[in-house]
Amino acid sequence: MNLHSRPARTAVRRAAQAVAALGAATLLLTACGTDSDSGKSSGDKAGKADTASSATRTVKDATGKAVEIPAEPKRIVTLTQEDLDAVLALDIKPVGITNGQGLDKPPAYLADKVEGINVVGNLLQPVMDKVVAAKPDLILAGDMQDEQVLKQLREITPATLVTMAPTDDWKLFFRGVGNAVNKLDAANKFITDHEAAAKTAGENLGKNKGAEVSIVRWNPDGPSWMENKQFASGVALEMGLKRPKSQDKDGNAHTPSLSLEKINEIDGDWLFLSTLTSDGEKALKDVQSKPAYKELGAVKNGQAVTVDGSVWSTRGGPLAADVVLGDYVKALSAK
Repeated sequence: MNLHSRPARTAVRRAAQAVAALGAATLLLTACGTDSDSGKSSGDKAGKADTASSATRTVKDATGKAVEIPAEPKRIVTLTQEDLDAVLALDIKPVGITNGQGLDKPPAYLADKVEGINVVGNLLQPVMDKVVAAKPDLILAGDMQDEQVLKQLREITPATLVTMAPTDDWKLFFRGVGNAVNKLDAANKFITDHEAAAKTAGENLGKNKGAEVSIVRWNPDGPSWMENKQFASGVALEMGLKRPKSQDKDGNAHTPSLSLEKINEIDGDWLFLSTLTSDGEKALKDVQSKPAYKELGAVKNGQAVTVDGSVWSTRGGPLAADVVLGDYVKALSAK
């Protein structure tokens, strides 16, 4: 079926980089299967959950677990925004999705692509009856770590893949999903095209070429800035943009929330602000009237920009990366 077109767990995501190397990179084809139903009658095969073919292959998921999946999956359910983003970028329309991060509906930037698709729960919180009703032949379970939930999902279909390890970036994860749905070449091409577009965009920013960008999520208890390997920061670095010295840290998470006394840490040539909850949005609105906020250089220069936290503050994905790239270009090309 084709068409065109959480807050991070900081402690876990600081796991050793060696663990990350065993993440989505392991979601690679390890063996080709044969017709797993060759010894069954046609009536038995018809009882399968709407699988177009009984041919299978084996992949390893992001935990290193070997999983037998359909060679050509037709009914995919995604349990995270990142999984949804990935399959849509590969021109695949899933049969079941979850709401976006911090949302009670699918993310706005994907809304036009998911009209009519059944929602089977919230992010990493599937409602099992709804998953069953979707009749999946492949479930993409994101960074699901709840073994009890995974057990229930595998009872619906053994073809349930954990697609992200704690420290995987969006490109590694996207390649793994691309392989799982037999579209690895398309995933690689998307990444190559995105990287080229980011480089070109960065070179065409005029006086803002190489500017220092502060990337901040405002929480109910204060701001936290994003480290260099966090998703939205990675896009900035692809464009040749820089991070303020106080934020030039080689991690892949958000920092703990800062007090108002340390608000200077979020300053930069440009300040990109996002929220994920209504409480965070209220806290940001409240602080914008305070002198400490108004004294930030980016604010005084009219270079503080509010962006969509349900895109910027996620693990990221191919379509989200293009949205973030567009946000940078729109802001930095305006002056």
